[in-house]
Amino acid sequence: MLGARSEVKGSASYVALERVVGTLEGKAGSFVLQHVGSMARGAMSLSVTVVPDTATGALVGLEGTMTIDIVEGQHHYAFEYALPR
Repeated sequence: MLGARSEVKGSASYVALERVVGTLEGKAGSFVLQHVGSMARGAMSLSVTVVPDTATGALVGLEGTMTIDIVEGQHHYAFEYALPR
């Protein structure tokens, strides 16, 4: 993860790559998520997507996006994805 902060309060950015290993719909494998986030004077913007062609095992062909909502300091994740049939 790389991050940068400006001198303006609430303005910053980060990028990250995250390898995920697990099971979806009973199919095991791994994939990489790409995070691109920024904050402009407190207004947040975030994109988290599956890096194309990084899925392995039974997850080959996986596509998807993730949202992260922060409520009262707690992170809540939603992963919308499609697996080839």
